[in-house]
Amino acid sequence: MSTDSPEPPATPTDPTTPRTFEDLVAEAEAAPTEGWDFSWFEGRATEARPSWRYADAMARRLARAEASLDIQTGGGEVLASAATLPPLAVATEGWPANVAKATALLHPRGVAVVASPEEAPLPFADGAFDLVTSRHPVRARFDEIARVLRPGGTYFAQHVGPASVFEVVEYFLGPQPAEVRNARHPDLERAEAEKAGLEVVDLRAERLRMEFFDIGAVVHFLRKVVWMVPDFSVEKYRPLLRELHDRIEAEGPFVAHSARHLFELRKPVQSVLSLR
Repeated sequence: MSTDSPEPPATPTDPTTPRTFEDLVAEAEAAPTEGWDFSWFEGRATEARPSWRYADAMARRLARAEASLDIQTGGGEVLASAATLPPLAVATEGWPANVAKATALLHPRGVAVVASPEEAPLPFADGAFDLVTSRHPVRARFDEIARVLRPGGTYFAQHVGPASVFEVVEYFLGPQPAEVRNARHPDLERAEAEKAGLEVVDLRAERLRMEFFDIGAVVHFLRKVVWMVPDFSVEKYRPLLRELHDRIEAEGPFVAHSARHLFELRKPVQSVLSLR
């Protein structure tokens, strides 16, 4: 499964050695899930990358910034992939295991990592940053983003779009209502951003092919991206997992599609005339 951050070489597997359903599931259950390093999926799942190459575009903006904030940084892998960071660089993360991982990775680069719940107000002063970034935030608080941006500052982010990987979600949970399928729609988020006073500079959306080559990849994905099937456990869904394993063995990879959209927003510079 591809990411926008560098990946270490995959550990080769021997295709001549058959692995049973139980073997694949046990291996996936034992794999660590901290951070946003997806190298475990190498050779077991794939996901096409968006054409805009978020990490590269983010790095170019970071190199020009004076003070940056990366929201919901995960394990810090994407931020750490940038060659040059601003003189002041801060990241937030809400999951304790990821806070520890991001701290270990980013502190040597001079980045301050702040533990902050996803739904809480950002713990920073108004106008503290000229660049705010985020890759796959659970929810973008556009009012808070606008507050901490300096006038003329930029929010640059890659969001998860509507009905992303819902082939997997609906396999386990059944058909989802329209309001669930349409959540995270870029048009809805655009309206929220504009309501918060931000101007849309760029907004692009793509749907991207994903393939899961074995049931272990599905299990690890659902353990790592916990909001997809919130009550997921191997024991609860074992019959469906075994059925999907048999389907993959007989028909080939399980195909799904991720949804991604790129946001570039700007906080307007208030004119002198408007203050008179």
